[in-house]
Amino acid sequence: MIIPVILSGGSGTRLWPLSRAMRPKQLLSLVSDATMIQETVSRLKGIQDLADPIVVCNEEHRFMIAEQMREIDVNTAAIILEPFGRNTAPAVAISAIKAMQIADEDVVILVLPADHVIRDAQAFHKAVESGCLAARDNKLVTFGVIPDAPETGYGYIKAGEPLANNENICQVEKFVEKPDKKTAESYIEQGSYYWNSGMFMFKASEYLNELETFNPEMLKDSKEALDKGVSDLDFIRLNKDIFEKCPGDSIDYAVMEKTSQAVVVPVNIGWNDIGSWTALWEVGKSDERGNVLHGDTCVIDSDNSYIHSENRLVSVVGVKDHVIVETADAVLVAHKDAAQNVKAIVDELKDTKREEALVPHKVYRPWGTYECIDCEERFQAKRIMVKPGARLSLQLHHHRAEHWIIVKGTAKVTCGEKEFIMSENESTYIPLGEKHRLENTGKIPLELIEVQTGSYLGEDDIVRFDDVYGREDT
Repeated sequence: MIIPVILSGGSGTRLWPLSRAMRPKQLLSLVSDATMIQETVSRLKGIQDLADPIVVCNEEHRFMIAEQMREIDVNTAAIILEPFGRNTAPAVAISAIKAMQIADEDVVILVLPADHVIRDAQAFHKAVESGCLAARDNKLVTFGVIPDAPETGYGYIKAGEPLANNENICQVEKFVEKPDKKTAESYIEQGSYYWNSGMFMFKASEYLNELETFNPEMLKDSKEALDKGVSDLDFIRLNKDIFEKCPGDSIDYAVMEKTSQAVVVPVNIGWNDIGSWTALWEVGKSDERGNVLHGDTCVIDSDNSYIHSENRLVSVVGVKDHVIVETADAVLVAHKDAAQNVKAIVDELKDTKREEALVPHKVYRPWGTYECIDCEERFQAKRIMVKPGARLSLQLHHHRAEHWIIVKGTAKVTCGEKEFIMSENESTYIPLGEKHRLENTGKIPLELIEVQTGSYLGEDDIVRFDDVYGREDT
């Protein structure tokens, strides 16, 4: 049995302003109609002896992950929630322990980042089949991408001697950090260096044994964080106090660079980690002048640029080698050569406590979405969508009152001791301090405009009394 482990903990800051901490790139549709995590899981179909995947993610993303798996009819074996980022080594250790519990035996796990592009699924399947044979022979397998350019944005793997029983798989001689241009060119000339894809395959027990050898404290804390965690709806919530003190490290540093059992499967699978806007331009479908265009754009006399519109017309004249990305609350303009530095903008926004660094304009909740359409001192207007059958928590606000105007669908409203039904073109008023709840009892999405008035309009002014999604009181 092979259990996929999908690592979905990244924040994707280099793809700001589309990617935000509360909705990172793996949850976005960037290269197709499906999101990147949906693409990652869907391309596994056809691999023999494959079980349901384990997903590891930030607890803030849990409902979006569950909803996106439901949309593609995928059952998850477990969704493990990390209260903090501790890099990939602890996440894989916890997943390996959970995989053995699920199977009630030792299993091979296939570790995949949730946010990579792989164009050739058949070649990927063949690579997994080869890797599985080596993994069952107690090897720790990594997949090295055959380079087609002296890329300085990736780490590299130097291959050693081929295995005696499989000449297509080699011992790992060493891992090397991201090189400068001259060093990368020498790697290409030598021919024995591969891009480090961040994909791995091994028996769960072998990984845990090696981790115990090289970092026993990490293994101990990982086991304890899982053992003392709790089940929360369809999620596994790790013990926060224990996981906080768990050492953090990548699989590469914690295990793969130290073990004598590391092997590399060279692959040519149309791989890209979409680590920058330039990478997204590279995998996109371009026009006759090399421009990749998304959304409502008007482009004249421009070349080799990535131009993305989310909400309004973006017009470009005389631009070359640029990235231009428009969202409802932010616009990015950057030269492609500086695309890797977008993270510095996010850092600056965080330092100045701008929420554009963290929260997308459209905010996703387990019950639906909301977005701000106007905001001034003492008032705010939101567009709210509630999914059929979903309902918000029973709650109150200490500092604001709310007016609801239904524009589509049917709502069941609780306000104090009253319950009543509202339809299109009807409105109601929720006084400050009154317990209230909104529910979609219909079969189509419920859409409404909410106007908030009061001295404080922050999202943390919520006291929850009952919530079907298990969210804590705020």
